This record gives sequence, structure tokens and C-alpha cells, in this order.
Amino acid sequence: MNFTQHTPFHRPESLFIVNEELAGEQDLRGVNMVMSFTGFSDAGHVVTQISKELKEQLANAPLAIFDIDQLIDYRSRRPRITFAEDHLTDYKAPSLMLYRMVDALGTPFLYLQGSEPDLQWERFSAAVLSLVERFDVNLVAWVHSVPMAVPHTRPIGATVHGNRPDLIEGISAWKSIVEIPAAIGHVLEYKLAEAGRNVVGYAIHVPHYLADAEYPLAAVAGLEFLGAAASLMLPSERLRESGRAVERQITEQVEGSSEVAAVVSNLEQKYDEHTEGSARRSLLADENDELPDADELGAAVEAYLASRDTGQQGLGPADIS
Repeated sequence: MNFTQHTPFHRPESLFIVNEELAGEQDLRGVNMVMSFTGFSDAGHVVTQISKELKEQLANAPLAIFDIDQLIDYRSRRPRITFAEDHLTDYKAPSLMLYRMVDALGTPFLYLQGSEPDLQWERFSAAVLSLVERFDVNLVAWVHSVPMAVPHTRPIGATVHGNRPDLIEGISAWKSIVEIPAAIGHVLEYKLAEAGRNVVGYAIHVPHYLADAEYPLAAVAGLEFLGAAASLMLPSERLRESGRAVERQITEQVEGSSEVAAVVSNLEQKYDEHTEGSARRSLLADENDELPDADELGAAVEAYLASRDTGQQGLGPADIS
């Protein structure tokens, strides 16, 4: 069969519209891209919280808007709407957009965020790859979260995957070979790696007994991984504050129930046995596995504060030495 004699598949570019004026800005060439999608596993509401913080705390503008009606099965995943006494309000329509964002130090980056597509994954993947190639994206970093049998009293871990050994080695707490249901993030990572593009993904470990509630500290961990990988200063102050309040509530509940305390204690013992003698590397460490000293951290903080005070573009993380 000669496929060239038949009508070709719809072009991937027909899935989105680009803001051509914004796309023409030179500072978008070679930037990093961050991705997160709702609709898959979102233990601790990590992706939802990260998306909210980035869109509310950082300057942003839509760069490309995807035709969501081609990608969503509304009857299997119905949008939410509010019935208020005698009328309907607050229709929460699904969306999928690529944003141009600027971090706290004035560094531009791209953020692909929205509802995970139900349909046309191959076309959507090809469309995303075409945008990555158009803007010559340096690195794509994405995040999601999974429930794990880990205690909340230990550092939040992550399973890391991708094709950048410097962003992977020494980070994952657990390593295994297992067949899993794919999310669109997995498929995009696979396609990007096949195309020779730098890509890394972080699955944040959320204690399974907290998976159904908002767990801000897990979202903070996700932002830290993304920020370190993509050399960005991402906002986490509000989540840290919320996390402290949640931690107090969890402590009260554990102390008030001997049964819950026993479960947490058992998880702590298993966690400590598994991680005994192993040390996970920080992405903040340099090539010699050394963390920045006080002067380096101080310079970064001063630049950050100066950018907030003046509203002018500050130095990017790559400029801090």
C-alpha cells in the first residue's frame, strides 16, 4: 500500500493557535519548558497547586491555545458547574495552553498546562514537539504526583526519569522496572527523548494516607525539583505557609489516635530501613557535588529581592556564580 496516495492525517499544527506577535520575541529562543497536566494521578493535589501558584504569582501570557474540543471527551470527564439557587454559574471549562512566563529573577520560560487530553495523543504529541522545535527549547521538565507508602515525617522523595543523567542520578529513592498506565506526560517524555530533546520528569511521592487531600509541602517539593532542573526561581512562599498549617493538623491527628500513630511509626521504620546508608543528591549541588556557599546564596537572594522591589528584570540563575 502506498500511503502517499491517500489523504494524510490532519496536521498537528491544526490543534493550536499561536500568538504570533508574542512568539516573535527573541528571548523565547532556547528557553526551558515546564509541563503539568491535570486528569491523571494528582496525589496531594500537587499539580493543581503548582499550576495555581505559577499562574497567580508569575507574570504570564498565553503563547499557544489548544483546541480543547478536539482533545476532551466531555461525557467521560464532565466539567463542573455551580447551581446557585435559581441559576447556573462558575462553569469550569477545560483548557490546555502554552504560556510565556517570567520567573522571580526575570528569566523567561514556557509553561504547558491544562487538562490531560482524552483523545488524539499522537497528534497532540506531534503538536507539542513542533512547538518545542519552533522555540528550540533547551530542556523540558514536567511533574506529577503518586501515592506512596511513605511517612509524612520524612523528606518528600521523587522518582526521576528522562535522558539527562545530571538531573537524574542520585535523586530517586526507589528504582524498579514495572509496566504502568501511561499519562500524556510519559508519552511526551518518550517522544521528546526519541527526537533528541532534553527532558526530565518528576513523580512526587505523597504519603498514601494524604493523597486525597491538598498536601502543600509535596507541591513545594515539585516546584523545587522543577526550579532546580530548569534553573528557575519559582514561587513557593504561600505553599510553605499552608504546609506548616497542614503539618500541625496532621500532628494533632496522629497524636490523637494510637492506631494512626502505629501506622506512621511502621512506615517510618520501613522507610529508614530502605534508605539506610544511602544519601540522595541535591539538584542544587554543583558538578563537584557541593552546595552553594553562603555568599552565593546571599547573592541570589539579593538579586531576587531587588527584582521584586524595582519590578525590573533581574539576573537569571545562570548568571549567578
